[in-house]
Amino acid sequence: MAVTFDLTADIIDVRDIIERYEELENESDGLPNAEERYQLSLILSDLAGYGGDEEWRGDWYPLTLIRESYFKDYAQELAEDIGAVHKNTTWPHYCIDWDFAARELKMDYSSVSIDGATYLYR
Repeated sequence: MAVTFDLTADIIDVRDIIERYEELENESDGLPNAEERYQLSLILSDLAGYGGDEEWRGDWYPLTLIRESYFKDYAQELAEDIGAVHKNTTWPHYCIDWDFAARELKMDYSSVSIDGATYLYR
């Protein structure tokens, strides 16, 4: 069964990229697969050695790539997930400037370009 994922998604799991790359390594269906494999190899090359939680072929990779246009929503979800704010909160907590909060959080992240879009990772 072919691994499917969307390289334009708001969040990409690097393990899906690795799994698809390995799948393409084992196929010999010609040029379309070679082009996809090459594109995935470029992404993996850009991410190799920048730390993270996924080890593959001697390098460490970040698990999660977050599309820059989604980062504000990601920051809010992260704050809720770690208990910094509550989802159904009252004033003054719902007055948080999430644009500012996302910019501050972004300082701890690096970026990679995928098909013209910027993705952030840590």
